[in-house]
Amino acid sequence: MKQLAKIAAVAIITALACAAATHAQTAPGGGTAGAGSRLDDVLARGTLRVCTTGDYKPYSYYRADGRFEGIDIDMADALAKSLGVKADYVKTSWPTLTADFVAKCDIAVGGVSTTLERQKRAFFTQPYMTDGKTPIVRCADVDQYQTVAQIDRPGTRVIVNPGGTNERFAKQHFTHANVTVYPDNVTIFKQILAGKADVMVTDASETLLQQKLNPGLCSVHPDQPFQFGEKAYMVPRGDVVFQQYVDQWLHLALANGEFRAISDKWLK
Repeated sequence: MKQLAKIAAVAIITALACAAATHAQTAPGGGTAGAGSRLDDVLARGTLRVCTTGDYKPYSYYRADGRFEGIDIDMADALAKSLGVKADYVKTSWPTLTADFVAKCDIAVGGVSTTLERQKRAFFTQPYMTDGKTPIVRCADVDQYQTVAQIDRPGTRVIVNPGGTNERFAKQHFTHANVTVYPDNVTIFKQILAGKADVMVTDASETLLQQKLNPGLCSVHPDQPFQFGEKAYMVPRGDVVFQQYVDQWLHLALANGEFRAISDKWLK
């Protein structure tokens, strides 16, 4: 009897160990620590499926000829090249970015801010840029809109694009101002120039570019944004193998000057 009990105990321990090993290898969201990584899928498919909105200069812009361009487009092309595959771009929008990424893509790029809400459904790579929200206004009005309190007044016309961190920031902080959600993130800055809105609060990096593209608009203290933010790339939740590959590629691009060269191409 003692021998049978010993054999049964060994069998139970072995079964539990196997179950624990299986659980350890299976990551949240269905990814695995070894075989079955999205990395293998991309290599086998020969394409890297890239979700991007195409409405956020200088990171991602959808041209009239149907091509994408920008900092993160060049970076996605470089990532695909490192894998020996081609980048296949999937146009999305800020309201549907996360859902489209989960359903259709291997990576999402285009000035994507890291948020805890997005982190619930995706992993992020290491950040490649520190950013934050700051106002952009007509140059004559810079002194009027230095603080959140100065903006959050009943007479202020705030304009914001839908579905992303800009809209979330506006709704959270501008409860007294007149906030208008404008659907086109490409032409939204023209609304300020035309006098149809007073201020937009967006990422400091975007305000610096838009003041160059739209003489008459000025970025307000871009070196001292209202809050801390980071930009990174979204990769599948739970797939540590793919995340580590992209992280290592990004680490090298940041260290060897490749990212700086691409960024300077679009910002300088």
